[in-house]
Amino acid sequence: MTSSEKRGLVPKLRFPEFREAGEWIAMRLNEACDVNPENPQLPEEFAYIDLESVEAGELKARKIIGRDEAPSRAQRLLRYGDVIFQIVRPYQRNNFLFRIEDDVHYVASTGYAQLRSNESADFLFQAIHTDDFVGRVIAKCTGSSYPAINSSDLADISVAIPSSPEQQKIADCLASLDELITLEAQQLDTLKTHKKGLMQQLFPKVAGASSSRASETREQDAPPTLVPKLRFPEFREAGEWEEKRLKEICAYIASGKDGNDSEGCYELYGSTGIIGKSTNAAYDGEFILVARVGANAGQMAKAEGKFGVTDNTLVISLSNPVNLGFIFLALEYFNPRKLVFGSGQPLITGGQLKEVILRLPGISEQQKIADCLTTLDDLITTQTQKLAALKTHKKGLMQQLFPVLDEAAQ
Repeated sequence: MTSSEKRGLVPKLRFPEFREAGEWIAMRLNEACDVNPENPQLPEEFAYIDLESVEAGELKARKIIGRDEAPSRAQRLLRYGDVIFQIVRPYQRNNFLFRIEDDVHYVASTGYAQLRSNESADFLFQAIHTDDFVGRVIAKCTGSSYPAINSSDLADISVAIPSSPEQQKIADCLASLDELITLEAQQLDTLKTHKKGLMQQLFPKVAGASSSRASETREQDAPPTLVPKLRFPEFREAGEWEEKRLKEICAYIASGKDGNDSEGCYELYGSTGIIGKSTNAAYDGEFILVARVGANAGQMAKAEGKFGVTDNTLVISLSNPVNLGFIFLALEYFNPRKLVFGSGQPLITGGQLKEVILRLPGISEQQKIADCLTTLDDLITTQTQKLAALKTHKKGLMQQLFPVLDEAAQ
């Protein structure tokens, strides 16, 4: 390797056989790889990879298109071993190591920089995901809504490189960890898919909701039935479920201020409409929380014990006789996110929520369904934590295996 920028670098953690191997070398990215290598004319037909196609190192979607219908951004004709680096919103780290062998040509959008490594593509792929490298990329980005870096600026950013054998050792280690993370992520997806399918069997098709934007009270495809496809044996003769609006089973739906702000007030939505104002934002008990404003609008969580909320949260307090766990699942199945409106500032209101129509069985059947699905939720939570722990482990390992380039190395 030759470089116009060289500086001694040693990572905190090194495999035993490389502890005396000397220092790493800092070089510009375009010295470690070809950045956007020249490509011949695009093939007549190819799979197009745009910025929505890659997530967390995996190709989630591809679209086969003809050259004549291809967008102008379709320019990066990929070769086995190429790395594509997301130059728009690079903090998302939705990059991809191209290792697909089939009869299809693949072309990536110019929303990616195409990197063709001079040595180990696997090592390069790991190196561009270090916090140090990504941080220096972000520092050179321009734009606020869609921060981006141009390819020439990216090519000028430094990366630390060891000898070829050490590159391969590090790449093999981290690739094995990536495979384990992928397997655990697939297991999590399997559990979520199983839960979704089970809910479709255990709940009748969801009723709609009236709101300021829609007068229809049922989904267009909802059949006129109040009996689920799957029922526990002891409830097969229990009759039809009952339809109720959320406001009929709520003590209130509150849009609150921060619990530490006693000056804040919020409206209480009860079964008879707005029932007053409150300045007490401290809650104690069991509640369902729904995000009200922003990108998370419509997302839900359960809360128990004492807590406070901001005015970006709707707090649902239920009245007897209903089971909180079941109502949470029924709302999850309904999916409050479909009520969200507004593009600049997505929003869902308490008024919309109180008109949501849910279908309810008797309290005993509510409990049975809640117990069944809560057990599955516990498995999903455990798997989510396991996956998060593996990702945290990898992040910590990378911080040890890669040196941090200081200003002199950049």
